[in-house]
Amino acid sequence: MPRVAITGLGIICGLGKNVGEFWHNAINGRSGIQKIQSVDTSKLRFQSGAEVRDYDPAKHFDGGRQDLLDRFAQFAVVAAREAITDAGLSISPELSPRVAVVTGSSVGGQTSEDAGFQDLYLRSRPRVHPLTIPRVMMNAGASHICMDLGITGPALTTSTACSSANHAIGLAFWMVRSGQVEVAIAGGSEAPFSFGLLKAWEAMRVVAPEYCRPFSKDRSGLVLGEGGAMLVLESLDRAVGRGATVYGEVVGFGMSADAHHVTQPTSAGPAQAMRSAISDASLQATDIGYINAHGTGTISNDATESRAIREVLGAHADRTPVSSTKSMHGHALGAAGAIEAVATVLALREGVIPPTIHFTESDPECNLNLVVNQARHASFDYALSNSFAFGGLNAVLAFRAAQRS
Repeated sequence: MPRVAITGLGIICGLGKNVGEFWHNAINGRSGIQKIQSVDTSKLRFQSGAEVRDYDPAKHFDGGRQDLLDRFAQFAVVAAREAITDAGLSISPELSPRVAVVTGSSVGGQTSEDAGFQDLYLRSRPRVHPLTIPRVMMNAGASHICMDLGITGPALTTSTACSSANHAIGLAFWMVRSGQVEVAIAGGSEAPFSFGLLKAWEAMRVVAPEYCRPFSKDRSGLVLGEGGAMLVLESLDRAVGRGATVYGEVVGFGMSADAHHVTQPTSAGPAQAMRSAISDASLQATDIGYINAHGTGTISNDATESRAIREVLGAHADRTPVSSTKSMHGHALGAAGAIEAVATVLALREGVIPPTIHFTESDPECNLNLVVNQARHASFDYALSNSFAFGGLNAVLAFRAAQRS
Protein backbone atom coordinates (compact mmCIF):
# COMPACT_ATOMS: atom_id res chain seq x y z
CA MET A 1 0.00 0.00 0.00
CA PRO A 2 1.20 3.55 -0.66
CA ARG A 3 2.83 5.40 2.21
CA VAL A 4 0.95 8.55 3.22
CA ALA A 5 2.96 11.72 3.71
CA ILE A 6 2.04 14.87 5.61
CA THR A 7 3.06 17.81 3.41
CA GLY A 8 1.18 20.74 4.91
CA LEU A 9 0.15 21.97 8.34
CA GLY A 10 -2.21 24.75 9.40
CA ILE A 11 -3.42 25.84 12.81
CA ILE A 12 -5.15 28.58 14.73
CA CYS A 13 -5.82 28.16 18.45
CA GLY A 14 -5.26 29.73 21.84
CA LEU A 15 -1.55 28.84 21.67
CA GLY A 16 -0.91 30.50 18.32
CA LYS A 17 -2.56 31.82 15.17
CA ASN A 18 -0.22 29.93 12.82
CA VAL A 19 2.07 26.90 12.93
CA GLY A 20 5.24 28.81 13.77
CA GLU A 21 3.70 30.71 16.65
CA PHE A 22 1.97 27.59 17.97
CA TRP A 23 5.12 25.48 17.98
CA HIS A 24 7.28 28.21 19.53
CA ASN A 25 4.85 28.58 22.41
CA ALA A 26 4.37 24.82 22.79
CA ILE A 27 8.03 23.91 23.17
CA ASN A 28 8.56 26.84 25.53
CA GLY A 29 5.76 25.64 27.78
CA ARG A 30 3.64 28.74 27.44
CA SER A 31 -0.03 28.70 28.31
CA GLY A 32 -2.79 29.85 25.99
CA ILE A 33 -5.25 29.60 28.88
CA GLN A 34 -6.38 32.95 30.25
CA LYS A 35 -9.51 34.61 31.58
CA ILE A 36 -12.35 34.20 29.11
CA GLN A 37 -13.08 37.50 27.37
CA SER A 38 -15.77 36.69 24.81
CA VAL A 39 -18.41 35.63 27.36
CA ASP A 40 -19.55 37.16 30.65
CA THR A 41 -18.25 34.64 33.20
CA SER A 42 -19.79 36.28 36.27
CA LYS A 43 -22.48 33.59 36.32
CA LEU A 44 -20.07 30.70 35.74
CA ARG A 45 -18.09 28.65 38.24
CA PHE A 46 -15.00 28.92 36.03
CA GLN A 47 -13.41 31.86 34.24
CA SER A 48 -10.52 30.34 32.28
CA GLY A 49 -10.34 29.19 28.67
CA ALA A 50 -7.94 29.02 25.73
CA GLU A 51 -9.47 31.52 23.32
CA VAL A 52 -8.00 32.76 20.05
CA ARG A 53 -7.15 36.29 21.17
CA ASP A 54 -7.19 39.34 18.88
CA TYR A 55 -8.84 37.39 16.07
CA ASP A 56 -10.31 39.64 13.37
CA PRO A 57 -12.51 37.79 10.86
CA ALA A 58 -12.35 40.72 8.44
CA LYS A 59 -8.65 40.01 7.90
CA HIS A 60 -9.54 36.57 6.55
CA PHE A 61 -12.95 37.04 4.92
CA ASP A 62 -13.76 40.07 2.82
CA GLY A 63 -16.93 41.41 1.26
CA GLY A 64 -19.05 40.48 4.26
CA ARG A 65 -18.36 36.76 3.74
CA GLN A 66 -17.59 36.38 7.43
CA ASP A 67 -21.32 36.73 8.12
CA LEU A 68 -21.87 33.42 6.31
CA LEU A 69 -19.60 31.47 8.64
CA ASP A 70 -19.80 30.74 12.33
CA ARG A 71 -16.53 31.16 14.20
CA PHE A 72 -15.81 27.41 14.16
CA ALA A 73 -16.11 27.27 10.36
CA GLN A 74 -13.88 30.33 10.00
CA PHE A 75 -11.19 28.53 11.98
CA ALA A 76 -11.49 25.52 9.66
CA VAL A 77 -10.97 27.65 6.55
CA VAL A 78 -8.11 29.67 8.05
CA ALA A 79 -6.26 26.48 9.04
CA ALA A 80 -6.92 24.83 5.67
CA ARG A 81 -5.56 27.85 3.79
CA GLU A 82 -2.34 27.76 5.79
CA ALA A 83 -1.98 24.01 5.30
CA ILE A 84 -2.54 24.08 1.55
CA THR A 85 -0.14 27.01 1.15
CA ASP A 86 2.42 25.24 3.32
CA ALA A 87 2.08 22.15 1.11
CA GLY A 88 2.72 24.22 -2.01
CA LEU A 89 -0.38 22.78 -3.64
CA SER A 90 -2.41 24.36 -6.39
CA ILE A 91 -5.87 22.88 -6.79
CA SER A 92 -6.17 22.55 -10.56
CA PRO A 93 -9.41 21.53 -12.31
CA GLU A 94 -7.82 18.13 -12.94
CA LEU A 95 -6.80 17.60 -9.31
CA SER A 96 -9.93 19.06 -7.71
CA PRO A 97 -12.16 15.94 -7.88
CA ARG A 98 -9.29 13.84 -6.52
CA VAL A 99 -8.96 15.87 -3.32
CA ALA A 100 -10.90 14.94 -0.18
CA VAL A 101 -11.87 17.24 2.68
CA VAL A 102 -12.60 15.48 5.96
CA THR A 103 -13.23 17.61 9.04
CA GLY A 104 -14.30 16.93 12.60
CA SER A 105 -16.44 18.98 14.95
CA SER A 106 -18.21 18.05 18.15
CA VAL A 107 -20.67 20.93 18.58
CA GLY A 108 -20.61 22.91 15.33
CA GLY A 109 -21.88 26.49 15.24
CA GLN A 110 -22.62 27.01 18.91
CA THR A 111 -22.04 30.76 18.75
CA SER A 112 -24.74 31.14 16.11
CA GLU A 113 -27.12 28.73 17.83
CA ASP A 114 -26.75 30.49 21.16
CA ALA A 115 -27.38 33.87 19.53
CA GLY A 116 -30.58 32.55 17.96
CA PHE A 117 -31.83 31.16 21.27
CA GLN A 118 -31.12 34.48 22.98
CA ASP A 119 -33.08 36.31 20.30
CA LEU A 120 -36.05 33.98 20.75
CA TYR A 121 -36.16 33.38 24.48
CA LEU A 122 -34.34 36.32 26.06
CA ARG A 123 -35.27 39.17 23.74
CA SER A 124 -38.62 37.71 22.62
CA ARG A 125 -37.88 38.41 18.97
CA PRO A 126 -40.14 36.61 16.49
CA ARG A 127 -37.37 35.28 14.25
CA VAL A 128 -33.70 34.33 14.12
CA HIS A 129 -31.00 35.21 11.60
CA PRO A 130 -31.92 33.73 8.20
CA LEU A 131 -28.52 32.06 7.88
CA THR A 132 -28.69 30.32 11.25
CA ILE A 133 -28.98 26.81 9.82
CA PRO A 134 -26.02 27.03 7.37
CA ARG A 135 -23.95 28.67 10.12
CA VAL A 136 -24.82 26.03 12.73
CA MET A 137 -24.43 22.86 10.64
CA MET A 138 -21.37 20.82 11.58
CA ASN A 139 -20.33 20.30 7.97
CA ALA A 140 -20.00 24.07 7.44
CA GLY A 141 -16.22 23.87 7.89
CA ALA A 142 -15.82 21.18 5.23
CA SER A 143 -18.24 22.89 2.85
CA HIS A 144 -16.54 26.27 3.09
CA ILE A 145 -13.07 24.75 2.68
CA CYS A 146 -14.28 23.18 -0.56
CA MET A 147 -15.78 26.46 -1.78
CA ASP A 148 -12.77 28.50 -0.69
CA LEU A 149 -10.19 26.24 -2.37
CA GLY A 150 -12.25 24.96 -5.29
CA ILE A 151 -12.35 21.33 -4.23
CA THR A 152 -15.00 19.03 -5.71
CA GLY A 153 -13.87 15.64 -4.34
CA PRO A 154 -15.31 13.68 -1.40
CA ALA A 155 -16.13 15.93 1.56
CA LEU A 156 -17.62 15.00 4.92
CA THR A 157 -17.61 15.80 8.62
CA THR A 158 -17.28 13.38 11.51
CA SER A 159 -18.86 14.17 14.88
CA THR A 160 -17.69 11.84 17.61
CA ALA A 161 -17.34 14.32 20.47
CA CYS A 162 -13.68 14.71 21.49
CA SER A 163 -12.48 12.09 18.99
CA SER A 164 -13.94 13.89 15.97
CA ALA A 165 -10.72 15.24 14.47
CA ASN A 166 -8.78 12.00 14.96
CA HIS A 167 -11.57 10.10 13.23
CA ALA A 168 -11.46 12.65 10.40
CA ILE A 169 -7.70 12.39 9.94
CA GLY A 170 -7.78 8.60 10.20
CA LEU A 171 -10.50 8.24 7.58
CA ALA A 172 -8.68 10.67 5.27
CA PHE A 173 -5.49 8.65 5.74
CA TRP A 174 -7.28 5.47 4.70
CA MET A 175 -8.77 7.24 1.66
CA VAL A 176 -5.33 8.33 0.45
CA ARG A 177 -3.69 4.99 1.27
CA SER A 178 -6.36 3.07 -0.64
CA GLY A 179 -6.01 5.29 -3.70
CA GLN A 180 -9.55 6.62 -3.48
CA VAL A 181 -8.14 10.15 -3.60
CA GLU A 182 -4.75 11.67 -4.36
CA VAL A 183 -4.78 14.35 -1.67
CA ALA A 184 -6.75 14.97 1.52
CA ILE A 185 -7.18 17.97 3.76
CA ALA A 186 -8.13 16.68 7.20
CA GLY A 187 -8.52 18.03 10.71
CA GLY A 188 -11.09 19.70 12.90
CA SER A 189 -12.39 22.97 14.27
CA GLU A 190 -14.40 24.15 17.25
CA ALA A 191 -15.61 27.36 18.90
CA PRO A 192 -17.34 26.40 22.17
CA PHE A 193 -17.28 29.77 23.93
CA SER A 194 -21.00 30.52 24.06
CA PHE A 195 -22.79 31.05 27.35
CA GLY A 196 -25.27 28.21 26.94
CA LEU A 197 -22.62 25.61 26.14
CA LEU A 198 -20.36 26.82 28.95
CA LYS A 199 -23.26 26.41 31.40
CA ALA A 200 -23.74 22.87 30.10
CA TRP A 201 -20.08 22.07 30.75
CA GLU A 202 -20.36 23.70 34.17
CA ALA A 203 -23.22 21.34 35.01
CA MET A 204 -20.97 18.34 34.39
CA ARG A 205 -18.57 19.49 37.14
CA VAL A 206 -15.48 18.51 35.13
CA VAL A 207 -14.09 21.99 34.30
CA ALA A 208 -11.17 23.27 36.34
CA PRO A 209 -11.52 26.76 37.82
CA GLU A 210 -8.15 27.97 36.58
CA TYR A 211 -5.45 25.60 35.32
CA CYS A 212 -5.45 22.30 33.47
CA ARG A 213 -2.98 19.92 35.18
CA PRO A 214 -3.10 16.60 33.28
CA PHE A 215 -1.76 13.61 35.23
CA SER A 216 -0.88 15.75 38.25
CA LYS A 217 -2.22 14.43 41.55
CA ASP A 218 -3.93 17.76 42.28
CA ARG A 219 -5.64 17.98 38.87
CA SER A 220 -9.19 19.31 39.06
CA GLY A 221 -10.54 19.05 35.53
CA LEU A 222 -10.28 20.22 31.96
CA VAL A 223 -10.14 23.76 30.56
CA LEU A 224 -11.96 24.42 27.30
CA GLY A 225 -10.20 25.71 24.20
CA GLU A 226 -11.10 26.68 20.65
CA GLY A 227 -9.47 26.69 17.26
CA GLY A 228 -8.85 24.67 14.15
CA ALA A 229 -6.04 22.60 12.64
CA MET A 230 -5.62 20.89 9.27
CA LEU A 231 -3.13 18.49 7.71
CA VAL A 232 -2.50 17.91 4.02
CA LEU A 233 -2.05 14.20 3.25
CA GLU A 234 -0.86 12.65 -0.03
CA SER A 235 1.03 9.59 -1.13
CA LEU A 236 4.72 9.72 -0.32
CA ASP A 237 5.61 8.99 -3.95
CA ARG A 238 3.50 11.93 -5.11
CA ALA A 239 5.02 14.22 -2.48
CA VAL A 240 8.59 13.26 -3.36
CA GLY A 241 7.83 13.51 -7.05
CA ARG A 242 6.74 17.12 -6.80
CA GLY A 243 9.53 18.06 -4.38
CA ALA A 244 7.25 18.75 -1.43
CA THR A 245 8.43 19.11 2.15
CA VAL A 246 7.50 15.95 4.04
CA TYR A 247 6.85 16.60 7.73
CA GLY A 248 6.27 12.93 8.46
CA GLU A 249 3.85 10.14 7.67
CA VAL A 250 0.56 8.85 8.96
CA VAL A 251 1.16 5.13 9.25
CA GLY A 252 -1.73 3.77 11.29
CA PHE A 253 -5.23 4.44 12.56
CA GLY A 254 -7.21 2.57 15.17
CA MET A 255 -10.67 3.10 16.63
CA SER A 256 -12.94 1.39 19.10
CA ALA A 257 -16.05 1.74 21.26
CA ASP A 258 -16.02 1.15 25.01
CA ALA A 259 -19.63 -0.11 25.04
CA HIS A 260 -19.48 0.75 28.72
CA HIS A 261 -20.80 4.15 29.87
CA VAL A 262 -21.64 7.48 28.25
CA THR A 263 -19.27 9.55 30.42
CA GLN A 264 -17.18 7.15 32.54
CA PRO A 265 -14.20 5.75 30.59
CA THR A 266 -12.74 2.28 30.74
CA SER A 267 -9.18 1.30 29.84
CA ALA A 268 -10.18 -1.58 27.56
CA GLY A 269 -11.56 0.61 24.76
CA PRO A 270 -8.61 3.03 24.57
CA ALA A 271 -6.18 0.13 24.77
CA GLN A 272 -7.95 -1.60 21.88
CA ALA A 273 -7.76 1.57 19.75
CA MET A 274 -4.03 1.96 20.46
CA ARG A 275 -3.37 -1.67 19.60
CA SER A 276 -5.37 -1.28 16.38
CA ALA A 277 -3.36 1.78 15.35
CA ILE A 278 -0.08 -0.01 16.07
CA SER A 279 -1.27 -3.07 14.12
CA ASP A 280 -2.51 -0.96 11.20
CA ALA A 281 0.97 0.54 11.02
CA SER A 282 2.59 -2.93 11.11
CA LEU A 283 4.50 -1.91 14.23
CA GLN A 284 5.24 -3.38 17.63
CA ALA A 285 4.39 -1.63 20.88
CA THR A 286 8.12 -1.26 21.56
CA ASP A 287 8.47 0.90 18.41
CA ILE A 288 6.48 3.77 19.96
CA GLY A 289 8.78 6.59 21.06
CA TYR A 290 6.25 9.19 22.24
CA ILE A 291 2.56 9.44 23.06
CA ASN A 292 0.62 12.68 22.85
CA ALA A 293 -2.00 11.75 25.41
CA HIS A 294 -5.66 12.62 25.45
CA GLY A 295 -4.79 13.91 28.92
CA THR A 296 -7.79 16.07 29.76
CA GLY A 297 -6.90 16.76 33.39
CA THR A 298 -9.95 15.03 34.86
CA ILE A 299 -9.50 12.52 37.67
CA SER A 300 -11.01 9.55 35.84
CA ASN A 301 -9.70 10.16 32.31
CA ASP A 302 -6.03 10.54 33.20
CA ALA A 303 -5.95 7.47 35.45
CA THR A 304 -7.84 5.38 32.87
CA GLU A 305 -5.59 6.48 30.01
CA SER A 306 -2.52 5.72 32.11
CA ARG A 307 -3.77 2.17 32.68
CA ALA A 308 -4.52 1.77 28.97
CA ILE A 309 -1.01 2.88 28.00
CA ARG A 310 0.45 0.41 30.50
CA GLU A 311 -1.77 -2.37 29.14
CA VAL A 312 -0.55 -1.75 25.59
CA LEU A 313 3.13 -0.91 26.12
CA GLY A 314 3.87 -3.02 29.18
CA ALA A 315 7.38 -2.42 30.52
CA HIS A 316 8.12 -0.23 27.48
CA ALA A 317 5.86 2.42 29.06
CA ASP A 318 8.74 3.21 31.44
CA ARG A 319 10.82 4.32 28.44
CA THR A 320 8.08 6.06 26.43
CA PRO A 321 7.66 9.79 27.01
CA VAL A 322 4.06 10.99 27.42
CA SER A 323 2.71 14.53 27.49
CA SER A 324 -0.59 16.36 27.22
CA THR A 325 -0.52 19.60 25.26
CA LYS A 326 -4.08 20.34 26.43
CA SER A 327 -2.38 21.89 29.45
CA MET A 328 -1.40 24.71 27.07
CA HIS A 329 -4.07 24.95 24.35
CA GLY A 330 -7.01 23.67 26.36
CA HIS A 331 -9.49 21.00 25.36
CA ALA A 332 -10.80 22.05 21.96
CA LEU A 333 -13.32 19.19 21.87
CA GLY A 334 -13.81 18.08 18.25
CA ALA A 335 -10.69 19.99 17.14
CA ALA A 336 -8.45 18.61 19.90
CA GLY A 337 -7.10 15.68 17.89
CA ALA A 338 -6.12 17.92 14.98
CA ILE A 339 -4.29 20.41 17.19
CA GLU A 340 -2.52 17.54 18.92
CA ALA A 341 -1.70 15.88 15.59
CA VAL A 342 0.18 19.03 14.55
CA ALA A 343 2.05 18.99 17.87
CA THR A 344 2.91 15.29 17.48
CA VAL A 345 4.12 15.64 13.89
CA LEU A 346 6.33 18.60 14.81
CA ALA A 347 7.68 16.72 17.84
CA LEU A 348 8.74 13.90 15.52
CA ARG A 349 10.24 16.30 13.01
CA GLU A 350 12.09 18.51 15.46
CA GLY A 351 13.03 15.92 18.07
CA VAL A 352 11.46 17.97 20.85
CA ILE A 353 8.58 16.79 23.03
CA PRO A 354 6.27 19.60 24.21
CA PRO A 355 5.59 19.45 27.94
CA THR A 356 2.61 19.00 30.20
CA ILE A 357 2.68 22.31 32.07
CA HIS A 358 1.26 23.25 35.49
CA PHE A 359 2.31 19.81 36.76
CA THR A 360 2.99 19.86 40.51
CA GLU A 361 2.75 16.41 42.06
CA SER A 362 3.10 12.79 40.91
CA ASP A 363 0.04 10.55 41.08
CA PRO A 364 0.55 6.79 41.58
CA GLU A 365 -2.53 6.28 39.38
CA CYS A 366 -0.68 8.00 36.49
CA ASN A 367 2.63 6.15 36.69
CA LEU A 368 4.02 7.09 33.28
CA ASN A 369 7.20 8.59 31.84
CA LEU A 370 5.71 12.08 31.86
CA VAL A 371 7.31 15.11 30.23
CA VAL A 372 6.41 17.87 32.66
CA ASN A 373 6.86 21.65 32.74
CA GLN A 374 9.81 21.72 30.32
CA ALA A 375 10.22 20.34 26.81
CA ARG A 376 12.43 17.29 26.38
CA HIS A 377 14.80 16.68 23.47
CA ALA A 378 14.50 13.15 22.14
CA SER A 379 15.01 11.30 18.88
CA PHE A 380 12.30 8.81 18.00
CA ASP A 381 10.75 7.28 14.91
CA TYR A 382 7.12 6.65 15.84
CA ALA A 383 4.46 8.34 17.94
CA LEU A 384 0.83 7.89 18.88
CA SER A 385 -1.76 10.62 19.36
CA ASN A 386 -4.76 9.60 21.46
CA SER A 387 -8.32 10.93 21.43
CA PHE A 388 -11.02 9.42 23.65
CA ALA A 389 -14.58 10.75 23.69
CA PHE A 390 -17.73 10.82 25.76
CA GLY A 391 -19.89 7.97 24.56
CA GLY A 392 -16.83 5.73 24.73
CA LEU A 393 -15.59 6.39 21.18
CA ASN A 394 -11.83 6.16 20.78
CA ALA A 395 -9.53 7.12 17.90
CA VAL A 396 -5.74 6.81 17.81
CA LEU A 397 -3.31 7.93 15.10
CA ALA A 398 0.17 6.52 14.54
CA PHE A 399 2.80 8.80 13.00
CA ARG A 400 6.25 8.20 11.58
CA ALA A 401 9.17 10.60 11.32
CA ALA A 402 10.11 11.78 7.85
CA GLN A 403 12.90 10.28 5.75
CA ARG A 404 12.78 6.84 7.30
CA SER A 405 13.11 3.78 5.08
